[in-house]
Amino acid sequence: MKESYNWILNRLPYTEPFLFVNEILHVDAKGAEGTYRFSPDADFYKGHFKNNPVTPGVILTECCAQIGLVCLGIYLLGKKSEIGNMAIGMSSSQMEFLQPVFPGERVKVVSELVYFRFQKIKCEVKMYNEDDKLVCKGVLAGMIGIANE
Repeated sequence: MKESYNWILNRLPYTEPFLFVNEILHVDAKGAEGTYRFSPDADFYKGHFKNNPVTPGVILTECCAQIGLVCLGIYLLGKKSEIGNMAIGMSSSQMEFLQPVFPGERVKVVSELVYFRFQKIKCEVKMYNEDDKLVCKGVLAGMIGIANE
């Protein structure tokens, strides 16, 4: 039986139109894997670029961060953590973009934990398209934890 990660999805601090996680395929103490399909109707396609829309790199980075960093961080904090007090912030990103992602495409993000200590999380992330071609890769870091009142 496939494990349900709905408890992680329900704790994500994002909603449409800024939610870039459809499904978590796997998560453990070493990393996370999930998918997202970019809606052809997303507003950012209207101006990026005229007559040839592609997904902006900042949106690809955000998708990688939501799946690879935040979903993993929520998992590492555990089911018993108080999500109402969760604090999240990106502290650094180094991304390399190799392939365009077009409207309607489904991507898979795979992250590998570098470390999680003192509420700081750092991961190596890779994004693949439906043809299993590497779209982008990099290192993302941020703060995730339970905020003090």
